[in-house]
Amino acid sequence: MATKRDYYETLGVPKNASEEEIKKAYRKLAMKHHPDRNHGDTAKEAEAKFKEVKEAYEMLSDGQKRAAYDQYGHAGVDPNMRGPGAEGFGGFAEAFGDIFGDVFGGGRRGGGRQVFRGSDLSYAMEITLEEAAEGKSTEIRIPTWDECETCHGSGAKPGTKPITCTTCHGAGAVQMRQGFFSVQQTCPTCHGSGKIIPEPCTACHGQGKIKRNKTLEVKIRAGIDDGQRMRVTGSGEPGVNGGPPGDLYIEIRLKKHDIFERDGDNLHCVVPVSVTTAALGGEINVPTLKGAAAIDIPEGTQSGKQFRLRGKGIKGVNSSYPGDLYCHVRVETPVKLTEYQRKLLKDLDDSLKKGGEKHSPTDKGWFDKAKEFFS
Repeated sequence: MATKRDYYETLGVPKNASEEEIKKAYRKLAMKHHPDRNHGDTAKEAEAKFKEVKEAYEMLSDGQKRAAYDQYGHAGVDPNMRGPGAEGFGGFAEAFGDIFGDVFGGGRRGGGRQVFRGSDLSYAMEITLEEAAEGKSTEIRIPTWDECETCHGSGAKPGTKPITCTTCHGAGAVQMRQGFFSVQQTCPTCHGSGKIIPEPCTACHGQGKIKRNKTLEVKIRAGIDDGQRMRVTGSGEPGVNGGPPGDLYIEIRLKKHDIFERDGDNLHCVVPVSVTTAALGGEINVPTLKGAAAIDIPEGTQSGKQFRLRGKGIKGVNSSYPGDLYCHVRVETPVKLTEYQRKLLKDLDDSLKKGGEKHSPTDKGWFDKAKEFFS
């Protein structure tokens, strides 16, 4: 039998190395020589080195065994206690548990039923612009699960009981071997519950719960906007096997308003203005979310001119100040004129034409551009 190499030499660390240095050296060498990472001609050599590294780590990572080895060498440790055989690879799995925990069952150890968080629910709520600006409290009806009154939540037919799953023996999970590793998966028979129901309840079909609607009071925050969501914690579907419930997400949808359009915290509206008011000027009243406000229309106001009313918009959920209201003037052309009104307008038109360009500030520039375009 070949003489064993010194354990410290095998790991490439000095004899006064700390536990962390030993573990770090082992991780590096074990990853390098692990059989799953070496194939072909180098597979046998890599496996032998892996076993050697594993044995050295198992001895030096144990305080008592390390002390015996330091004093007596290989003779101070029992070679039959933890030989370099491949069965289990416990040291490797332990050292790399934090790396592969999520892959192989999330670091789960021991028995116990698997618990699952309940599913989230989504609810679309349509509200008016006024309700969004001021906020509101309202009640909604959402689907939920209640305990089955027939089986009292057991899922079993009255007079019978669930039995322990024969596949996982109540653990809710089964161990499966994949190469050198033991992988834990949800039991395919009981789906993680640890129980099976030979005779399901006819009322709930073995689920132990009945779907119903429940009334929930919610408060809509002032300033909420279209598309924003509110979360009501714990109002989703219940968890499985004692897991936490999911959440309820309420998505806000604003109804189309007859006057205003919302743009963030700002509001926009179109204000019709008569020809005479636009030409002569005057004061008009415009609507806001909190009553009417007056606007002074200057003489000669053109269609499309914008007036800004500061602070007449909406104070958003995360805003310190309310937005503004923008009023867009639309000069109205009179319709259904009488003959007398037609004559007055024609006389006015003739008078304006005699006055030249001063009465039509945009005409000259527009016609000049049109001529350039067609030429």
